Amino acid sequence: MFISKNYQEAMEIYESMLLEAESYSPAMLLKMAFVAEGRGDYANASFYLAKYYDINPNPRVISKIKSLTDQSNLIGYELSDWDRFFKFASDLQQEITAVFSLFVLISIILLLIFKEKANQPKYYIPVLLFIFLAFMSNNFLQESSTGIVTGSPTIVMDKPTAGGKMIQNVDPGHRVIIKSSKDIWYEVKWGNKNAFIKKASITKL
Repeated sequence: MFISKNYQEAMEIYESMLLEAESYSPAMLLKMAFVAEGRGDYANASFYLAKYYDINPNPRVISKIKSLTDQSNLIGYELSDWDRFFKFASDLQQEITAVFSLFVLISIILLLIFKEKANQPKYYIPVLLFIFLAFMSNNFLQESSTGIVTGSPTIVMDKPTAGGKMIQNVDPGHRVIIKSSKDIWYEVKWGNKNAFIKKASITKL
């Protein structure tokens, strides 16, 4: 439908897949951003591009979001080498955990086979090490939830209360890492500090 330029019907299908089935691909998100931009719906276009950015961090995506939101200093799109490595590892979480689990199994089998020779504590170190690595990869190789600021304007606070100090007053487009949820607030990473934004002002990616 998209190829035949039936954008309205294609968008309805895409939205259903995204919102109801939570099934989407990078290509689909780019198509949705294209249609939303054509409609003049820059907020949703930015949302789809930000979601695409979570899958495929690309500087050109940031430039496009800046253009759509008419903002040159967007927060939350900076990725360090560690961030890129962690994303790569988290994308392979199941495979990495499976490999470590296999090494645990192999180590245990070898201990059983050579149990007469493996009579010192040092021979159990590999088993314990692989168990630890499997546990770590299974429980900690998970990407944090992210969201995009969609409220206009949005107030960033230093505490989850209206009586807190305002850090910044921003327009939509900023991307945040959601650290926790507190009543009507999200605790987010804002630059190099923690901050709080009302849930109504953030759409989770």
